[in-house]
Amino acid sequence: MSNHSAHSGGNAKEPVPTTPLAQALAQNEDVKDKVGAVADDLLIINTVLKQEIPEQVQTGEVAQALEKHEALENQVQQCADELQVVNQVLADEIDEREKLERALAASQAALAEQQAGKK
Repeated sequence: MSNHSAHSGGNAKEPVPTTPLAQALAQNEDVKDKVGAVADDLLIINTVLKQEIPEQVQTGEVAQALEKHEALENQVQQCADELQVVNQVLADEIDEREKLERALAASQAALAEQQAGKK
């Protein structure tokens, strides 16, 4: 696995991305981390609310609000999971592009060397 797909989130020692694709990946990773943190916070809040609100009060609008809160928590987590998939695709594309750029540079160097030898 490359260094692009192993994002550690907030590590100041990571190199600054130089290509637009790498910058997009870094931004997506940041968004994924934030969305994941929000999902975690929603889970904690929902758990506390369910524990602190007596069951006999968890009816009507209160029950609907708790259910909606849980549904939102699930949606946010699903978005974080989808971002992770997108980020992996971006990381794979970056790796492939870098591999092709190295191969192209090697081919160009070999061609230049061959042409220099013919002169």
